[in-house]
Amino acid sequence: MQGHTLSRYAGLPVIIGAGLAGLMAALEMDGPCVLLAPSFTGEGTSSTLAQGGMAAAVGPGDSPANHAKDTLQAGAGLCDPAIVQRITEAGPSAVETLLRLGVPLARDENGQLALHLEAAHSHNRIVFAGGDRSGQVILQHILQQARRKANIHWLQATLEGFHAPDGVLQGIWSSVGFIPTRHCILASGGCGGLYQHTTSPLSNRGVTLALAAWAGATVRDMEFTQFHPTALVTPDQTNRLSLISEAVRGTGAVLRLDDGHRFTEELAPRDVVSRAIAAQLREGRTVFLDGRSLPDAPFSTRFPGITQACRKAGFDPDTQLLPVQPAMHYHMGGLKVDQTGRTTLKGLWACGEVACTGLHGANRLASNSLLEALVGGQWAGQDVNAHRDAAGPLNTTAPERPTFTTDWPFRAEMQQHLGILRTRTELENFLERALPQARQNLCALTASFIGWAALNRPEQRGAHWREDAPGLQSPRHLDLQMNDLPL
Repeated sequence: MQGHTLSRYAGLPVIIGAGLAGLMAALEMDGPCVLLAPSFTGEGTSSTLAQGGMAAAVGPGDSPANHAKDTLQAGAGLCDPAIVQRITEAGPSAVETLLRLGVPLARDENGQLALHLEAAHSHNRIVFAGGDRSGQVILQHILQQARRKANIHWLQATLEGFHAPDGVLQGIWSSVGFIPTRHCILASGGCGGLYQHTTSPLSNRGVTLALAAWAGATVRDMEFTQFHPTALVTPDQTNRLSLISEAVRGTGAVLRLDDGHRFTEELAPRDVVSRAIAAQLREGRTVFLDGRSLPDAPFSTRFPGITQACRKAGFDPDTQLLPVQPAMHYHMGGLKVDQTGRTTLKGLWACGEVACTGLHGANRLASNSLLEALVGGQWAGQDVNAHRDAAGPLNTTAPERPTFTTDWPFRAEMQQHLGILRTRTELENFLERALPQARQNLCALTASFIGWAALNRPEQRGAHWREDAPGLQSPRHLDLQMNDLPL
């Protein structure tokens, strides 16, 4: 069908998503731009759900080199060392950016920045705000700053496609019309909503990534899906699960079985802890997080937001054990980008969770995601500024838009077949259901990329664990495009 052209926005850069990455890109724009998102309150973004905070080497005895070393170790051989160095070196300036934007980062009794410890970090290096509401506090302050910029046009809508004839972006379809543009920054989040057990917004199902792949963009390392070890188990498993931050274990909470025994190292990398819990659950055991005896202050004082969620579910973390299970939390794979955020589709940039920058490798180090979103958004915005005056004709007539579906009834199947512990048989069973729908259904396309990549990586590396293929192969990235899938 023929669409309506939003002529007033023709030629302006368009930023898709109003989480941390999208807002930082918008703040970098030195001319008019369009910020397009379903909501401008933080609702529906993973950024606002972040509890722990942002990793940055700003504490005594720490350094970006130490931060890089920890990141590389967690990434299990698939990090890009140059990107890791660049982003970890940007950590201290990212903290200064938050302070400059008015974010009230927590301070200790001496007035210095307070720093949490999280799993697989060698130093306390997580800056935070609002106790365990870091993402919410950070995003609200940055939203306030963005609202003050007259050059940002706020368009409440959803992305419905990219128009990129001959591999060059010429416009985007939105739910309210077509915008002719040569520059688009995709900052639309991950795909955790494809899974039954997830801490992500259920609306984040990889739809925009699938649209970019349909337009010709390359995806990378889609099989690496990180499960957070400790999501609160509640009777209702259909909604987003409440996350119990890694910072809780960092302050002394321990994991116990139903008989009271501890069974794993609580501050091991996330993939290790998640697999240890998953193995116990598969044996019919129940796993609990015990935060009843935290040093210095009670659980409810240290973590008021988590306490509220626990009490809403009927648990008192000050006096009770909390039943926990792993849940899909973060996607390390995504659209392949270079160090400026450019995808392989000319005119399309990506940043935040939808992008695969090379920082996380096979397993994201805790609290590196907010850092990557902040600096990645800045870098993409700066690169668009440098190229927004590119010459060439821009057709302002709205072209015919392809139509897709986005319903997704297979959340339980994703959990079963593409969860923490994987086998060829499970993966093939899933792909038999997903691939036939992937040409028309955008959720099925992203899920098929994850399943196909997992099938074609027969090894145990980081967050991807093939039980039927023990050991490691030589480190390699797995790049895929639409025509690589047997559709």
